[in-house]
Amino acid sequence: MKICPKCEKELKPKLIGTVEVDECENCQGIWFDKGELRQAKDVTDSDLHWMDFEIWKHEDKFKAKETKINCPVCKTKTVAIDYGSTSIEVDYCPSCQGIWLDEDEFKKIIEALENDLVSKSFSEYIKDSIEEAKEIILGPESFISEWKDFMTILRMMHYRMFIENPKLLKTIAAVQKANPLQ
Repeated sequence: MKICPKCEKELKPKLIGTVEVDECENCQGIWFDKGELRQAKDVTDSDLHWMDFEIWKHEDKFKAKETKINCPVCKTKTVAIDYGSTSIEVDYCPSCQGIWLDEDEFKKIIEALENDLVSKSFSEYIKDSIEEAKEIILGPESFISEWKDFMTILRMMHYRMFIENPKLLKTIAAVQKANPLQ
């Protein structure tokens, strides 16, 4: 039985898409076992699948500090991590690699990632597509998974190209109208 690290009530199973996490019905906090935060993010918005929210991947984007709360699984003291430029503080268990999020923090993570997705420039998408192309061969996920991530980046890059260059879209539309496929 898992106990809420904040208010000490029993955590109850909750589905986020197809991912079963543990939620405190009292404070609305959510416990994600190792890997569940990534899985929940992926099922919440498939365009975010390629955007990694790996706690230790970008050490320059976080600051860790000790907390007073214990992991509901292994009772180890968690560390609080301010991730990137968001106001989200993630409570991370260095032992079992689980993550505690307070009420609405999962929603804030999704919103932050979606904002990052739509604010990237075309050149940033080019850089990301090159990195994702490397992951097709060297990445930690399966070839198919990495390929899907790569195709998502290319689609988003395509959209960004037309947003940044609306005349290009008009020109392509005019050419297609003048020369319809037969």
